[in-house]
Amino acid sequence: MSVNSSDFPFVWMNLTQESGHDHQKDFDELEANLRRGEPFVLLTDTAPAEDHEHSPEDKKRTALWMKKHKIELRKSILAMILVEPHSAKRLGYKAFAVVFAKFWGYPMLLAASREQAMEMAKELLLKDGNSSH
Repeated sequence: MSVNSSDFPFVWMNLTQESGHDHQKDFDELEANLRRGEPFVLLTDTAPAEDHEHSPEDKKRTALWMKKHKIELRKSILAMILVEPHSAKRLGYKAFAVVFAKFWGYPMLLAASREQAMEMAKELLLKDGNSSH
């Protein structure tokens, strides 16, 4: 996973796993975004590989990090938008989206293109901005 916050509040993530990647850097980047105290949207056009299995250490570290930041995650992240051009695969992700939302505390939405994902993200930010006034 890698995190690119250069277009905040649109935070792009690459979920492909490179061996030797420093996951702590990604957590640090997400924490920096949470500290901004502003809502943002996570976007990705790289679904994790179906055969990718996290190590027990990675799973534990992620779960502990998520528990530590649960309130900020639910407050700041409006959604994770996964870009998947294939309608059959998007359909397959719908069941996973339910589990995802229960674990992370924010919804996983599906888009057919990067353009659609950006429109959805802008809409979420607009709605959130209007509801907080």
